[in-house]
Amino acid sequence: MTSETTLWHASAREEFGAGPLTRDMTVDLAVVGGGFTGCSAALEAARTGATVCLLEAEAIGHGGSGRNVGLVNAGLWLPPEALTAQMGQDAGLHLIHTLAGAPAQVFNLIAREGIDCEATCDGTLHLAHSAAGLRDVQDRHRQGVALGAPLQVLDAAETQRRVGSDRFCGALFDPRAGTIQPLSYVRGLARAAVAAGAALHTHSPVSALSRKGGDWVLSSQGHTVRARKVLMATNAYHLGLSDPFQPQFVPVNFCQFATAPLPDALRATILPQGEGCWDTALVMSSLRMDQAGRLILGGIGNGAGPVGGVHHAWAQRKLATLFPALKGQALHHGWSGRIAMTSDHIPKIVAFGPDALACFGYSGRGIGPGTVFGMQAAHALLTGDMESLPVRPVARHDERFTSTRALWYETGAGLIHATAARFST
Repeated sequence: MTSETTLWHASAREEFGAGPLTRDMTVDLAVVGGGFTGCSAALEAARTGATVCLLEAEAIGHGGSGRNVGLVNAGLWLPPEALTAQMGQDAGLHLIHTLAGAPAQVFNLIAREGIDCEATCDGTLHLAHSAAGLRDVQDRHRQGVALGAPLQVLDAAETQRRVGSDRFCGALFDPRAGTIQPLSYVRGLARAAVAAGAALHTHSPVSALSRKGGDWVLSSQGHTVRARKVLMATNAYHLGLSDPFQPQFVPVNFCQFATAPLPDALRATILPQGEGCWDTALVMSSLRMDQAGRLILGGIGNGAGPVGGVHHAWAQRKLATLFPALKGQALHHGWSGRIAMTSDHIPKIVAFGPDALACFGYSGRGIGPGTVFGMQAAHALLTGDMESLPVRPVARHDERFTSTRALWYETGAGLIHATAARFST
């Protein structure tokens, strides 16, 4: 395995090139961050006729958007009743119904803009790794169908047929969801935003942001962008800038490993219907197949960190446990990304100043929520309609003990991966 060779860079069909900021600009909307949120916001704003400048410190999709698993899910990790208990009934239901339609919005954008990103609408499987996990997915099913979600509980036999492994007790199938090649998707959003009239600049970190004369002024590469409105869309990859705003979250690492394209005979038995999967284990794992037939396994932990070898060895054992025919299968790609986790696992929108919003904290659900939050944040900033946002903006969001909690996640994942799949899944 080549260290930190991102499969998505190797297989991306969409290309996007943009240079650094080279001149001063005055625009309606300035966006900081070139991931799902930032690029969907830039596209939405430009399509309404607004002038837009997006500044990305690295390349488009450098952060979590280019390292994502690629599952286009409906909703959050939290089941509906937990969400409404934390947010209140009206606010919780508003977010639930907004994100229920997120996969459709993603796939509609892909179709409208002709984004070549291996989009498949075959659904997802939430795999029950134990009897307790099966009770969990059954309860999620009960809560979801009560709100109109077209969910199905699959028994162990049907789950085995769909996955190609006998290691699960059942699964929750969501036909609204699907998979994409995430880097191609975000590059396609960027391409579409430029075609709509937005100016996108990469390798242009924002070194200063201040309010002057009723506008926001951003400094980058020795130039300034003056904007009526500003959207901070850096999520887990916020760099440097702390005044007037820096998002607070717990950074959680997630690593992924991919095989070479599997032989046709194996490919026909492993995830034959193409669903993306994740399981109910305390330290969650994900599974999916790309269009070339590469099997991709993900799990909590930093594959490039001090215990990266532990995660790599776990991935090989895990694949052999789930699919004995893959014992000894080489892993040709391995990479890691950061998740912005919030204490309540609910995304945040912070109104950190006049005509300024920041969206972050998707807690591992970046594609659907990131796209929807970006589009709606752009609309809210340009129209002043804050009521339609997925969550109510707050003046600030604080997280405590972020470093300690991040270490706890990383240490726990390392310990579990050091022993997991030696004896069981």
